[in-house]
Amino acid sequence: MIEEEQDCIDVITQLSAVRSSVDRIMGIIVAQNLRDCLENPEAEPEVQNAKINQAIQMIIKK
Repeated sequence: MIEEEQDCIDVITQLSAVRSSVDRIMGIIVAQNLRDCLENPEAEPEVQNAKINQAIQMIIKK
């Protein structure tokens, strides 16, 4: 779009749409991973807690 000399607002709109889509997909992936951790817990509680905390940090981190 930049090479085609599109308006700046159009480029920003497209980039915002891409960011929103990527954020949504990341949320879905992390949620599925978290569900798997809860449905199929690790034998060691420390490992389980680490995986859950990692998933939570991925959701929170922006």
